[in-house]
Order: sequence, then structure tokens, then C-alpha cells
Amino acid sequence: MTALFSIPISTGGTFVCSTVNTPEEEETGKKKGDNSSNENKIYLLTFTSPPDNRLTPAFIDAFILALDIIEHRFPKGVVITTSGIGKFFSNGLDLEVVTSTDWFWERYLWKLFRRLLTYPLPTVALVNGHAFAGGLMLAMYHDYRVQNPSRGFLCLNEIQLGVPLQPPMTSIFREKVPSSITLRSLILEGKRFTGPQALSAGLVDALGGLDEAVKLVQDRKLHALGQSPAYTALKEGLYRQTLAVLDDEAGNQAWRDWMEKIKEANSEEALSRVKRWEAQGKDGGVKL
Repeated sequence: MTALFSIPISTGGTFVCSTVNTPEEEETGKKKGDNSSNENKIYLLTFTSPPDNRLTPAFIDAFILALDIIEHRFPKGVVITTSGIGKFFSNGLDLEVVTSTDWFWERYLWKLFRRLLTYPLPTVALVNGHAFAGGLMLAMYHDYRVQNPSRGFLCLNEIQLGVPLQPPMTSIFREKVPSSITLRSLILEGKRFTGPQALSAGLVDALGGLDEAVKLVQDRKLHALGQSPAYTALKEGLYRQTLAVLDDEAGNQAWRDWMEKIKEANSEEALSRVKRWEAQGKDGGVKL
């Protein structure tokens, strides 16, 4: 493995991009990273932002820049992303940072999600630790996922946090998760999926570490996909519903405003019905 470049995260940490050798290259005695061919490139993008790889503006800016550099300065191949922190792939958003950052959704999170979903090279999320909330969304916006079989959970824990999921957060799951039962467990129950459970539910494509991620790339011949000039257009056609939601700035803001309004209105209306029932003093009505 040979390091190609490093991007600092302004709040601390780095994104480091390296090339990865295939088993065949190792067997032929090539030096690690010494691949003179412009084909079959595998780029490993490792992010380390202590303590748990939160999706902050600084993290997202560095992530997008790293993807830009790979696309425009290196031969086509496949990008595997993973965490340099063993316990966490990503623990999602920092809610305090979100609320204090103007236009966080449009300028940062939705921008990163769109970049990944339409990236001109195949992307593989190597989930080596916990992927909670926004961390799981980040993995789902990759083309493929490989999960550690013995450490870490996949989980949407917004039900425990008391935070609603915005349309771009749920849309990707509706498009990629094969079962409505799994969706219910993810979103309404906050179920924690181990590696084997995630594989069985179709949330990930394989179990293992870097070797298994490389094997997935080879078995599915992912190197060839990014060579096609139609690859990005095909992605955009396949995921057009999620892309439309990501790009609907006005609609997403209206949804956030409506959620606040309807939650209060529904609560007041329901309480009014209860009070009228109590005031009637019939059919079992009681004073609370």
C-alpha cells in the first residue's frame, strides 16, 4: 500500500488516500503500490476525525475534496472508504454544530450525499465499526458496503434521540433496502444490526475487512464500471427519486417547517378532544 495524498481536517484529523494491491499483484512480486498500469486501481480513502468521525462541515469539506482529487488527478478505478478509528465508522451528526451552521443541510450534508450517489467511480464503504444515524446514511450513499462481522452495529437511532428523519435521509433507504420489514426495524424501532444480521437484511453486500472489500471489487469486476462514460448517467437514472429529494431545497425547508407546525397543531387538537370528552362526564370520562 502506498500513500498518495493527505487532506487535513481543519478541526483535527485527516483523510489519507492510498493505493491497494490486489492478491494477484502481491503474488507476482510487485512492490506494494507499484502498479504501472492505469487499470485496476483501488483507492483506499481512510478518514480519521477523533473521537468518532462526526459529519461536521470540516469533515465533509475534506471528504469532498479528497473525492475530487481522486477523480481529476488519478486513473479511474474503485474507491474504498473506511475509518482510521477502529470503534467507529461514523457516529453521525454533531447536532450542536448542525444547529449553529447556516444552511448545513444544503451546503454540506446533502452536497456530500449527492456527490457519493453520483460519483463517476464505484464506491465501497468498508464499515469497520459502529455506523449510527448519519454514519449509516453515509454508508448507504456508497454503491456497496462491507461490514466488520464481529464488531460494530448499523443503526438509525433517531427514535431514541427524538429527532425526525428528513426526506433525503429516508429516501436512500427506501431505494436500497429490499424489505419494508427491515425499513420498519431500522426507522421505527432503531434496531441495531450486527454484521451477519445486516448481510441477511440486504443492508451490506459482504462481511469482512479490507481483503474482503478487495475481493468484492474483483468478483464484481467493479474496475470496469467507471471506465464507461455512461456510469454516472446510469446512477442518476437509477436513483432519480433520491436525487430529486436531495435537490429540492425549497421542499426540504418546507418539510422542516411543516413538521414543527403540524406537531404542535396535532397535539393541541388532540388535547382539545380529550378535554371535551372529559367535560361531558359520560362513557367513562374521568377528570385527570
